[in-house]
Amino acid sequence: MDLHLLIDNLTNPALLFFLLGIIASQLKSDLKIPANSSKFISLYLLFAIGFKGGQELSHSAYNNEITYAIITGVLMALIVPLYTFFILKLKFTTENAGAIAAAYGSVSAVTFVTAISFLEMKGVSYGGHMVAVMALMEAPSIIIGVLLLSVYSKGKKSTKELLQLVKHAVTNGSVLLILGSLVIGFIASDAQAEGIKPFTTDIFKGFLSVFLLDMGITSGKKIGALLKKGWFVFLFSIIIPLINGLFIARISCLFLDNTGNRFLLAILAASASYIAVPAAMRIAAPKANPSLYLPMALAITFPFNITLGMPIYMYIAQMY
Repeated sequence: MDLHLLIDNLTNPALLFFLLGIIASQLKSDLKIPANSSKFISLYLLFAIGFKGGQELSHSAYNNEITYAIITGVLMALIVPLYTFFILKLKFTTENAGAIAAAYGSVSAVTFVTAISFLEMKGVSYGGHMVAVMALMEAPSIIIGVLLLSVYSKGKKSTKELLQLVKHAVTNGSVLLILGSLVIGFIASDAQAEGIKPFTTDIFKGFLSVFLLDMGITSGKKIGALLKKGWFVFLFSIIIPLINGLFIARISCLFLDNTGNRFLLAILAASASYIAVPAAMRIAAPKANPSLYLPMALAITFPFNITLGMPIYMYIAQMY
């Protein structure tokens, strides 16, 4: 692997702010981002990336690459929770296995946003349709996780309860915002998009840096407690995402021509949800331990993907 790619990523200001957050938490500093501000920034990032994706999509001709990317993304969102559930059941209860499997089948919007910043830093192009792929990968894994819990848990859920959970997965705020922004960006003319460009583009990296600082503070607080749960948790949180990301980075070369799209599809396959899935699992699996599946995704998988994972997936995506 090209070491310059790794070094450039590790010296990215946004990533350095993430590391600063971890350091601050370990030093028990009182540095923190107010909760309301953090929520606003996360909504802003989803809005901005969705809108820019819609603009890109409006200038793209529909082709087979878009279809293949969507199909691959949705299939991964369905398959990953299925195979990881049975691995996790070797060590955890059905409820915990289902919640963790759903988290690793779903995607992290913040990881995706960070990956796009990585591509822009490298000057690598990507398709606007990848935003839609990300949004479409949110719900399927939650649905599969809920169905697995219904089949294997002792307390069976009624059809009405299952439908409510599926509805919750599909109407999740992050999914609605990213898809809605994508549609609005697609509809807006170039002149109209130019009018809000300072908000959607110029300040994007600054807000991303502040958000990653907040993520670093949150992650740093959870690392210690999580490592006490044993090596299985740590290894699963790195090996499973790495397998998923490497598999997609390699296999996507067979049907995707654009390197940026291959990379983004790989990072989506490798990421794990720590926003949408935990919200759904509070309803679907109240007995599942959130101090297990949430820190796994946020404190181990997320840092791994944005530090070492991205250069690895990019290297594989560029090989073929």
